[in-house]
Amino acid sequence: MNKLLITLLLLCGLGLSFAQTGVKEEVDPKAKAILDELSSKTKACNSIKSDFTIENLGSDKKVKDSNAGSITLKGLKYVLNVKGQKIICDGKSQWTVISESKEVQVNNAPDPKSTDQVNPTNIFTLYEKGYKYKFEKEEVIAGTLNQVINLYPLDPAKKPYHTVKIYVDKTKKQMTALKILNKDASITQINIKSFSCYTETNEGMFSLKMSDYPGYELIDLKEN
Repeated sequence: MNKLLITLLLLCGLGLSFAQTGVKEEVDPKAKAILDELSSKTKACNSIKSDFTIENLGSDKKVKDSNAGSITLKGLKYVLNVKGQKIICDGKSQWTVISESKEVQVNNAPDPKSTDQVNPTNIFTLYEKGYKYKFEKEEVIAGTLNQVINLYPLDPAKKPYHTVKIYVDKTKKQMTALKILNKDASITQINIKSFSCYTETNEGMFSLKMSDYPGYELIDLKEN
């Protein structure tokens, strides 16, 4: 599950300051304009609901596994369903419900200050900190014209990947896919199947009560 969280979440923090870490930032005006529009539209949502698939491809570019999932996101709070697990976060604590072993693991929520690190809260705004970016091309995928932007980490030595490709629907100004090019030549691809904006969300969905999971063992993994 850790690998899926690391991925998701490249899928899926917020703020428009493009950080520098000792590396000169090269600003591509066209890419910046597209990303600014994407950010503006995403931040206009009080909460977001999205369905997606995650595909892992080997160095031979063949699909090794594929998993469907969904996420409801509101600021630092989220509910994530993927690969038979449900992950709930209220911004302070994160619970992972594992049905197969009938256990609930509770941990600290991802650090919101680490916006250049992969976690579910920055699934749609990963690019805003810690990356250089460059417009690559326009590409039609499944009948939709996408603008493709490459992200390059400012501190590549600390990342298992060298490039992240963001695909943006040119008309809707929404992310349609995200492709992570890993250093071992494998690829992780996230295809966003649906994206919905909501003005209201049930706050109760972002917390977990053990009484809702009778017979489950609670495992506390929090750091003090």
